[in-house]
Amino acid sequence: MPVTIPDEILAAAQITEPELKRELALALFQQDRLTLAQASCLAQVSQREFQLLLAERHIPVHYGAEEFEQDLETLRRMGRL
Repeated sequence: MPVTIPDEILAAAQITEPELKRELALALFQQDRLTLAQASCLAQVSQREFQLLLAERHIPVHYGAEEFEQDLETLRRMGRL
């Protein structure tokens, strides 16, 4: 489902669309609403790059067996496995 953010909103927030996606992905990951794979997909960066973003913000990587299984399923749906 595509979400359109008006240019005026991006300008008012002084943020680009890729930056907004990264910020949203970071926030949703921190709230345990997205897995690492899902958040990196939303942020449009590799999982390694996303982990670096997390480290820069001092956001812990919470990665258990359940998250691993969810990530595998996400990667299968995306055709990456």
